[in-house]
Amino acid sequence: MSSLKRKGDAAAADASKKTKTADASITSFFGPPKTAPSSSPGSSSVNPASKFDKAAWVATLTPEQKKNLGLEINTLDPSWLALLKDEIVKPEFIALKKFIEGEVKSGQDVFPPSEDVYSWSRHTPFHTVKCVIIGQDPYHNHNQAHGLCFSVRPPTPAPPSLKNMYTALKKDYPSFVPPPKNGGLLTPWAERGVLMLNTCLTVRAHAANSHQKRGWEAFTQKVIDLVAQKRTRGVVFLAWGKPAGDRVAKVDQKRHLVLKSVHPSPLSASRGFFDCGHFKKTNEWLNKRYGAEGEIDWNLNPDGEPTTSLAAEKKMKTKKEEKNGDKEKEKEIDGATTPVVAVGEVDGAKEESKLLEEQGEAGTDGED
Repeated sequence: MSSLKRKGDAAAADASKKTKTADASITSFFGPPKTAPSSSPGSSSVNPASKFDKAAWVATLTPEQKKNLGLEINTLDPSWLALLKDEIVKPEFIALKKFIEGEVKSGQDVFPPSEDVYSWSRHTPFHTVKCVIIGQDPYHNHNQAHGLCFSVRPPTPAPPSLKNMYTALKKDYPSFVPPPKNGGLLTPWAERGVLMLNTCLTVRAHAANSHQKRGWEAFTQKVIDLVAQKRTRGVVFLAWGKPAGDRVAKVDQKRHLVLKSVHPSPLSASRGFFDCGHFKKTNEWLNKRYGAEGEIDWNLNPDGEPTTSLAAEKKMKTKKEEKNGDKEKEKEIDGATTPVVAVGEVDGAKEESKLLEEQGEAGTDGED
């Protein structure tokens, strides 16, 4: 009987230890939540790749699957591959891969470059997602698309839609300064937990929407659904334009925050995008859910100010300390005593100075 009890106690202790480890992982990423989550937080921040044996899974694939899925096997972040492995072996996805291969073999340029198709997964592993921005088609001109919606690499200047996003950001955070040299690289956002996902992940050069309805829509919908289902502590979905809004129609808004607006394109931005306040609303919600450490720093300029409340508090604290320091200096100056010289001493000094001038020694040191 005592032996059974010892085993039971050991099992309970082990379970308690695992729970604490999971909680610590969550806290280290988001900070402690201000309200208790409605569901188990364990699945929210644990890296799915931690229990995924990639080599063992690849060994189960047929030679044809390995041939068609080489890009996914080699460039999808393991945290996403662990969750999407069943999706990419479906006949529909294999057909999509064969279609893209046919485009390339026929001499068509396809964007983004193959190594960048899944860059969104590597910049934002599944267990780091705080916010999802849903785009539509990749940019279809040279030196533009690199796997993150709305983003372009230098020296390509920020496209019009992205410039409008900067304008909206400036309204939310007046201290926001766009990147230098009219830049449009958004990888800092991705690395801070913003999943920047296009609906279609490839496009034929100079032919917008040319890879629509070939299979990407089902794949990226699965990505969105996985975030909505498994990021149980809640994330923010930013859906700009009707197509993006349709993608988040089934997201549980009791668990997540869904913010919709018109698209930032110059064709529609003036109808409400500039004043949507989505960037600030995102941080306000994340702060309430996870504390200040859960906020996203939207700053993209090396010389700019962070947009988080923690940064604002630090700035206020620094200003307060500087102000207090100035007050202390004023007190020191006011409290300093001015030497008092007797009238007789002043007169004596004048007479001595006059005598030295007459002797030609004023301003010189005497020699021994």
